[in-house]
Amino acid sequence: MPSDHDRTPRYARNSLTLPGAVMLGTGVMIGAGIFALTGQMAEMTGTLFPLAFLSAAVIVAFSAYSYIKMSNTYPSAGGIGMYLHKAYGSTLPTAFNALLMYFSMVIAQSFLARTFGAYTLQLFEIGDQSQLVPLLGVGLLLLAFLINLSGNRLIEGTASAIGVIKIGGIIVFGLVGVALADSIAVDFARSEPQPTYAGFLGATALGILAFKGFTTITNSGSELTDPHRNVGRAIIISIALCVVIYTLVGFAVASNLSLTAIIETRNYSLAAAARPALGDYGLWFTVILAMTATAGGIIASIFAVSRMLAMLTEMKLVPHSHFGMPGDIQKHTLVYTVVLGLILTAFFDLTRIAALGIIFYLIMDIAIHWGVLRYLRHTVGAHPAILVTAILLDVIVLGGFIWVKITSDPIVIGVAALAMVVILFVESVFLANNPVHSGNSHHHHGN
Repeated sequence: MPSDHDRTPRYARNSLTLPGAVMLGTGVMIGAGIFALTGQMAEMTGTLFPLAFLSAAVIVAFSAYSYIKMSNTYPSAGGIGMYLHKAYGSTLPTAFNALLMYFSMVIAQSFLARTFGAYTLQLFEIGDQSQLVPLLGVGLLLLAFLINLSGNRLIEGTASAIGVIKIGGIIVFGLVGVALADSIAVDFARSEPQPTYAGFLGATALGILAFKGFTTITNSGSELTDPHRNVGRAIIISIALCVVIYTLVGFAVASNLSLTAIIETRNYSLAAAARPALGDYGLWFTVILAMTATAGGIIASIFAVSRMLAMLTEMKLVPHSHFGMPGDIQKHTLVYTVVLGLILTAFFDLTRIAALGIIFYLIMDIAIHWGVLRYLRHTVGAHPAILVTAILLDVIVLGGFIWVKITSDPIVIGVAALAMVVILFVESVFLANNPVHSGNSHHHHGN
């Protein structure tokens, strides 16, 4: 029995339903993706950006295969942290890649927070370069932190309610936007910037960022009812829902705004697209929808990512200090997660936050597929050809994205490289001084 001083996190079995897990997944996906990435993708690949969402969906479908196979065999609260541990044991690759995932999820929260700020200011016709953007984002993160302190039922209830409003609202936006557009045909002649292969790959990489929320579902394995079947199902349903919604919205935006306008309003392009079709009412509807969606996404994301860091701490793979705080490790990781998110929200703009997130995520994703291919494919029953395809697709889009950024914003590539070197160095020193029994020892979190 745990003592009064036991700080290990506790998970309430069967406290999450399948619809609840789908809402958590789509909550993160739709919040991050559609509201701020549409304009950024248009900037990279011109009028082909709705197709970039579709190509991202194809890559994510291959990507999801490893996660579904792993979660069917090893459902746990650690999600990706546990999957990496099953593949690589208590080693530097596990710690490094798990931390890349952790930081990419914290980055996603900052992305949502800044998006919330950029959209909210459209109600007052204030530009998205205002200092109020990070200020509003910081306020939202603090509110999400308080909701997360209050426990699972409120989180699931809040995420489910917001999820229903958001999905319904975005479908209405897409349908009405397409119906009222002068012409559904996107004017492919308006091709400034000229689509290039690298640009299209770069936009596809950003599109993957719009889908990567499905990975948060893997963290709910200890709490989901019938996790051996339902984690995989929740992932498939979430991705399918988002493919339909993103395609619809992409065409609605492209039908209502010129490419130049989409790029100019890239941080709030859905609000801008609503105005020609629906006037001020459309703008208000879209902004309130964006505010709701991003808020729901942050609540769901903080829930998942703090659990993952708690698992890594339990595995003794990352340094941890209580800093004199009361409560269990999961409460502490919640604090660290929000503090990091606040710093990013205050100091980085949307484009750079997105770039860091996708680089970290794709490198970690490649490591997951390689781990399954190399060590676990027989255990989890995975087909090697699908795993190899997933790795190749990730490498191609990551290469395209890095090439675009080197030519347009080399600083962000430098920041990403420096951050990875620091993570590698700190983890190498930590693991050398705190040796953990290596090998694929099965922890008690899997079933």
